[in-house]
Amino acid sequence: MATKRQSTGIPALDQALGGGLIPGTLTVVMGATGIGKTQLGLSYAHAGLSQEGETGILFDLTTRGDSQNQSEYAERMFGWKLRSSGLVERFDPLVVWDRQQARAEYLHVFSRNGRRVTIGDMQPEEWQEFKSDLMRRLDQTIAYFYGNFVHGVRRVVIDGVEPTNQDSDSFQFHLFDYIYHQVLRKEHDWLARDLFRVNFRAQQQTVEQRAYDYRDIGGLFLYTSHEVLLDDLIARPIRSGDILSNANTILLMGKVRQGDRIGRAMYVAKHRGSACCEDILPYRITEQGLVMD
Repeated sequence: MATKRQSTGIPALDQALGGGLIPGTLTVVMGATGIGKTQLGLSYAHAGLSQEGETGILFDLTTRGDSQNQSEYAERMFGWKLRSSGLVERFDPLVVWDRQQARAEYLHVFSRNGRRVTIGDMQPEEWQEFKSDLMRRLDQTIAYFYGNFVHGVRRVVIDGVEPTNQDSDSFQFHLFDYIYHQVLRKEHDWLARDLFRVNFRAQQQTVEQRAYDYRDIGGLFLYTSHEVLLDDLIARPIRSGDILSNANTILLMGKVRQGDRIGRAMYVAKHRGSACCEDILPYRITEQGLVMD
């Protein structure tokens, strides 16, 4: 039986992808700031409403103080008001069973304080303090994902990842790696164990009643590049350990010369396990989001 594809919300792009994105895999969307990655991510997340009955969720890793404007875009493009999940000092994991509290579409795990994104930017004591703070936030991060999954969400968009010379130097990539492998790609009951810990046995029956298959969850990772031109992105080498090397699907978004003007275009650089279009795909950014001609 063929795997049901997840629509990107953009029919022409779905067609170029052989029907859409493949659930249970990682898709990386790569391009410079302002090229349209967030609009594409929101289109994919919103398309979950018609396919799975639930919109997708956004996890924002921005740290440098520049908002990604997800809420503004979502309301303008779809009339969709993103509900934000707040981080609190006293956290009760049982909130995941309450749809009203658990079903939020947006979580920003860092305060926007202008902090740099590389480990080398911090003194050793600052890095240790940051890791301690992050561990305190992970419980609520796990609850955010798990609480949405048990209420039917099957799409995750991770946004706000800023460019560095090496992925391994970026603490954003360390957190992404944890989220992807230890949350998105983990059996539902093992993720519940991480959340409830010593209280798991008391919640086990409810956990099984709310079981979901992690292989149905699609992940879209929006990766900001140094490269602006699409030709430069296409020529960019994939290093061992690079996030691109682990992706099932890679979508490159960049600027292209169109006669006497500069336009935007996309290229499907990788789509493992599926036929895909080899064409350069022009698109425009409008008030309604990303439009392919």
